Amino acid sequence: MVDRISRRGFLRQAAGAAAIALGAACPGSAARAAANKRLNVLFIAVDDLRPQLGCYGDALVQSPNVDRLAARGMVFARAYCQQALCSPSRISLLSGRYPSTTRILTIGPALRETMPDIVTLPQHFKNHGYFTRSLGKVYHVGIDDPPSWSVPSWQSRKPRYGPEGEAAVRKYREEMQAAGKAIPAKGQGMAFYAGPAFEAPDVPDEALSDGDIGREGVAALRELAKRPEQPFFLAVGFHNPHVPWVAPRRYWDLYNPQDIPLPDNQYPPKDAPNFAARTGEDFYWYGNVPKDRKITPEFGRQCLHGYLAAVSFIDAQVGRLLDTLAETGLEQNTLVIFWGDHGYYMGEHGWWGGKHNNYEGATRAPLIVALPGQRNRGAKCDALVEFVDIYPSLAEFCSLPAPVGTEGKSFKLLLDHPQASIKDSACSWYPKGGYQGVAMRTDRWRFVRWSKKGAPDVYELYDHRSDPQENVNLANKPEHAETIRELAARLRERFPPGQ
Repeated sequence: MVDRISRRGFLRQAAGAAAIALGAACPGSAARAAANKRLNVLFIAVDDLRPQLGCYGDALVQSPNVDRLAARGMVFARAYCQQALCSPSRISLLSGRYPSTTRILTIGPALRETMPDIVTLPQHFKNHGYFTRSLGKVYHVGIDDPPSWSVPSWQSRKPRYGPEGEAAVRKYREEMQAAGKAIPAKGQGMAFYAGPAFEAPDVPDEALSDGDIGREGVAALRELAKRPEQPFFLAVGFHNPHVPWVAPRRYWDLYNPQDIPLPDNQYPPKDAPNFAARTGEDFYWYGNVPKDRKITPEFGRQCLHGYLAAVSFIDAQVGRLLDTLAETGLEQNTLVIFWGDHGYYMGEHGWWGGKHNNYEGATRAPLIVALPGQRNRGAKCDALVEFVDIYPSLAEFCSLPAPVGTEGKSFKLLLDHPQASIKDSACSWYPKGGYQGVAMRTDRWRFVRWSKKGAPDVYELYDHRSDPQENVNLANKPEHAETIRELAARLRERFPPGQ
């Protein structure tokens, strides 16, 4: 089924939504002509995917399908999310607003709780005649935005875990029930964390939720191909490689554990504020993670193996979507955008399976855009871009009116001129330790301002020319006092304290 409706019903809803929206936008034959010329959009979101892909220069990971998308598109080497946490990052991207505007910096609130009248990215497309649909994790699961979509969002009912993980969760529930205890409320769905942090089940792809999402994405594209007059915005979101790293055994078999290196900086940034130099706690809740939090090299390598397998599992699903575009002819008129919602730490600074901070590894994420007939195919762009730039960029690529109120800048220029620049900094937010943190990444520096009412601002400064891993905070070095003053003034001009 497609979203609890029949295929015929799906087509009726698609046609009905298009007719209403197109009639409002440009009536009669002009509407049909406009629709026929519009690019479709395939919008692929991947959870917790850092720029660890072949097209980003990683020689170990096997990501042939994402790499072939990159070969006909453009890789943005320095793209930054606006918060290293799933829901706030996605809400910022899909609204085109910074977290200081959405006022959503935690998982929980929906966008319309703070901005009830906003027009989101997919809603803008829907309002201009597109059929819009969401499969899998696009907004955060359980925190959707119905006005964004032409039909209700679809979620897979297949499990994230294989048999081992499912058995561990079941056992935990049974033990708690037998003991007359309530399942602890800490964390979302605490019983789920009784499962392992990684698993290699010998099952088909479609036995797990991400394989099922790939299947549904293929089915949706095939149905949409039957109505070439109807432009579409199809969003497909995958759960891996968010922990738990669960991928069918064949993806684990792509890697030899002995070939997987451990990071060489498993220590926190020197001289960083203690409250800032931390990441999330949820990795340590999983059933097989050492309770003393001492990650041995052997366990760490298993985690890295699982992460790589999960990336390759998702890569295979992306391949299915790309193959379907080619088979149906949709490739000739479909823009494909591929993005990860934020970065991720896999042992760097001693942080495992987490983000939740304002550092480079948490805020830098993959972004690839491929248009039909694109110039500079296979190019890499080093310009700074932000995820708030995606909304106005897609609108311009698809010749829609410029959205009102968005805070990003279109990067359409960069596809024709990869050496150009559209902004001199990228900003990200994170609240920690009672402080509101705002990070500003420039060509050379990562500068972080931590503000708290009644307390002096606290700063971090990292030099990416000499320290790309951000191992040493230079903020308190006298020789960098002038740099701190200059960057603080620049950030204050863009985002005064309190924003």
